[in-house]
Amino acid sequence: MGKVVELVDVYKVYRVGGYEVQALRGVSLEVERGEFLSIMGPSGSGKSTLLHLIGCLDKPTSGKVIVKGVNTSNLSDRKLTEMRMMTIGFVFQQYHLIPTLTALENVELPMVFRGVSSESRREKALNLLEIVGLKGKEDRKPNELSGGEQQRVAIARAFANDPEILLCDEPTGNLDTKTGKQVMDIIKDQNVNRGVTVILVTHNPSLKEYADRIVRIRDGRIEV
Repeated sequence: MGKVVELVDVYKVYRVGGYEVQALRGVSLEVERGEFLSIMGPSGSGKSTLLHLIGCLDKPTSGKVIVKGVNTSNLSDRKLTEMRMMTIGFVFQQYHLIPTLTALENVELPMVFRGVSSESRREKALNLLEIVGLKGKEDRKPNELSGGEQQRVAIARAFANDPEILLCDEPTGNLDTKTGKQVMDIIKDQNVNRGVTVILVTHNPSLKEYADRIVRIRDGRIEV
């Protein structure tokens, strides 16, 4: 299978006012291609910081973050953007949909940035919305959709560029139990049937059943 993500002795320090906050303290972690990994821990434990580093949204203070064999710690902002666009999909607790765009247009957006033709991206976006159970709701704007439907649009958008790695930060945090299960079933299906590597960050213990492996983090350190 092979490693798709590797962190080597990663530290992340934020400076807030005159103080230093150590979000991560010497984290080392390997993720296999096609794995469904759950990173669990209480609020403030460093889960989201870890996900942001893997997702090339931030750089470590020290240590290495290696994605598909590339040490992203040394990449320029332009190269980090390319890595995110070509390799990584994101699903957050907040849906981050563009309120003025329809569901279809929100899913098309990542493909616009990649220069995909309008006909091809429309066809793919329609297919993705059907996969997540939103056929017939393509022309609705976010405020015309329920929270669960908005999260499913966000999932469809995350898969628009065929990411090899899907990063999920509390994806069911704003959803009721039934809707949360529907969302997680979609993510698990993409993991099992398309081989997408999933890294899920959560403090919800009920989501651990979806994972192949669970890593626990507390106070910026991986618990052994």
